[in-house]
Parts: sequence; C-alpha cells; structure tokens
Amino acid sequence: MSAGQLVVDPVEAAHRLLGATLTGRGVRGVIVEVEAYGGVPDGPWPDAAAHSYRGPSGRNAVMFGPPGRLYTYRSHGIHVCANVSCGPDGTAAAVLLRAAVVTEGVDVAQARRGPAVRTVGLARGPGNLCSALGITMADNGIDLFDADSPVRLALNAADGAVAGPRVGVSQAADRPWRLWLAGRPEVSAYRRSPRAPAPGASD
Repeated sequence: MSAGQLVVDPVEAAHRLLGATLTGRGVRGVIVEVEAYGGVPDGPWPDAAAHSYRGPSGRNAVMFGPPGRLYTYRSHGIHVCANVSCGPDGTAAAVLLRAAVVTEGVDVAQARRGPAVRTVGLARGPGNLCSALGITMADNGIDLFDADSPVRLALNAADGAVAGPRVGVSQAADRPWRLWLAGRPEVSAYRRSPRAPAPGASD
C-alpha cells in the first residue's frame, strides 16, 4: 500500500481511507469515519468548505500535495485535527480523519484522554482522535507512508460504507462527503452548522 493509491478524487480517497490502520506514538486505531474536502474554484473539485478554497497559503500548503501527507490544523484554536492529502501533487484535496476505534494502546490513549472517557469514545471526533494518538501541530506535513514517521498509515479494504452530509460546515453543507462504517459505535454524531442554509439549499 502506498500514497499513490490516494491520487484520486477526494470522495474516492475517503472510501480508501475507511478501514485504514493509523499508528501514532504507542496507539493504533482503525479509521471508521472520514470527511472529504476539495479545493479551489477553478480546480477539479471546487469546495467552498475547504481550507484550500482561496488558494495555497502557509497554513494549508500541505493540502496541495504530494498525497499521503498529514495536514494538521486547530479547530476553534484549540483541538488539533488531522487530514490526509490526496489527489495529484499540486491539486488541493484532503480527507479529514473523524473517528477511529482504538485497537492497541488503549491504556496510552486513555491516559491522554482521561479516565472518565469510555473506550468507545477515545477517538470519536477529529480532535479526540488526534489526542488519543498523540498527533500534534508539529506533525503537519509528515509522510504517513514513511516507516520512520511518528504517525503512519496502512490502507486496508473495508465494507459497509455509508455516506451523508458533512459535519459543521456552512458552505457546500449538503454534499454527502462524510463517510462512515455502518454499525460502528465510535462514529460521531451528525451536527449541522447553524450557519448552513436549510437542507437542500446548499450544494
């Protein structure tokens, strides 16, 4: 498995990331929920909800490739979130890692998240996933397919994908670009942004 398998449109990349194994600093998990994002208005996948929509910057440069790199950012200035760049080098696209089931290092993840968090919720939600796996802003740009990287990714086939609208975005809110594995309790709850148009009024 290699980053070359992610050189596809962002929704297909999201499908390929479902079921992937993510390993980070003593914790291993299987990805059960993801969210696809495109890029600039004149690109192949224009996406007003994407950080890359207005073009490359110091913040979002990793979204423009090469594929298989970790793009990290802070949500609300607090929680670190992790994305995987995809698509051809120079073309913006990424997949947000929304949830995982922790399969190894549960005690390490528990120590990072706190004793009150149930095992099923250790990596539920993008910020919690990064916390459980020890992913930080310093990991921005690392190659997830490099055996020496502190965070690594291995693609695996997964069945039972379900699609629905993305969480918390006010633009392009109705696109069914959030994917998850059916029946997994680790999948986060859907929350539509209060700033989004009424359902059916956004692309």
